[in-house]
Amino acid sequence: MRIPATAHLAQPWRIHEFTPDFKVEDVWTFRTPGAGPDDFPVMLAALRAAYDAGGQPAVVRFMLALRWKIGALFGWDTPTTGLGHRVASLRDRLPRDLARTADDVPPCTDPFTEVYLLDNEAARELANKTVHTIMHLSWLPTGDGEYHLRCTALVKPNGLFGRLYMAGIAPFRHLIVYPALTRQWERAWRERGGVR
Repeated sequence: MRIPATAHLAQPWRIHEFTPDFKVEDVWTFRTPGAGPDDFPVMLAALRAAYDAGGQPAVVRFMLALRWKIGALFGWDTPTTGLGHRVASLRDRLPRDLARTADDVPPCTDPFTEVYLLDNEAARELANKTVHTIMHLSWLPTGDGEYHLRCTALVKPNGLFGRLYMAGIAPFRHLIVYPALTRQWERAWRERGGVR
């Protein structure tokens, strides 16, 4: 379920310390029935396993394949447009206590790069010719003794082209991609994380 950007901004996340130049683009919350305060690593492992197994919904696989094909055609995703070339990695901004937290995270086959990992939040990033984006995952109490997952997309578009790109893909993200990912991520919790 999509929720307002203020829901992310109101929390004392570490990500706020070093991303003042990024905009909160989307915030989504995911149901994880039976989850407790220590289950964030279980949820992250379930998400990695679901992605690595190719379990994305067909519509998401199609949209991503189309995006990568268009990107290849126009040179949006070449190494020179990514992290360490067009933009510096967010890891270069990390406070000392966060600098090595993602080093031992098991790799995932998705295109994102780990930035940091804590007990209740994690950040991953991706950069190309269109945008520098951060996927911020967080673990919050629901108020009834359980916990749920929240995913926030923070973006820094690459000039006018990047802003037009983000505006152009917004309907696809909101109407197709995120609802399909919601079903997949909630299923990943039920099937891999388990309900206690």
